[in-house]
Amino acid sequence: MARENKASKAKDVAKKVKLGSHNKAVAVRTKTHFYRPKTLVQLRKPRYDRRSVARENKMDKYRILKFPLTTESAMKKIEEDNTLVFIVDKRANKRQIKEAVKGMYDIHTKKVNTLIRPDGQKKAYVCLTEDYDALDVANRIGII
Repeated sequence: MARENKASKAKDVAKKVKLGSHNKAVAVRTKTHFYRPKTLVQLRKPRYDRRSVARENKMDKYRILKFPLTTESAMKKIEEDNTLVFIVDKRANKRQIKEAVKGMYDIHTKKVNTLIRPDGQKKAYVCLTEDYDALDVANRIGII
């Protein structure tokens, strides 16, 4: 039985070799450029840390807020618009300024507007919520 099976397999193979296999499809290229196929990208598994100690955040609340402005226009903002004006670190963003004001003076802010002055310093207009009065906060800080 095993011999008959082997013999029939051999006949089938001989027939295929004689006739040739015609079912192989050729990939049709539609682009003139060849793009390397995407392969498996493995995550890095370092054997040791490249930094022994994690970096400390240098932008703390004392570095972000430099000083409050006490110009006439800043005083007008305090009285009329319930807004405090600060000179802040140039690299600080609005979220960081908001957190720094909250941490330093325990006040909640509605929004923060910033601009960079011609002398290169960043000015922040900190609008306070209705719960807080900018005049009282300015007295507490020592602006007025």
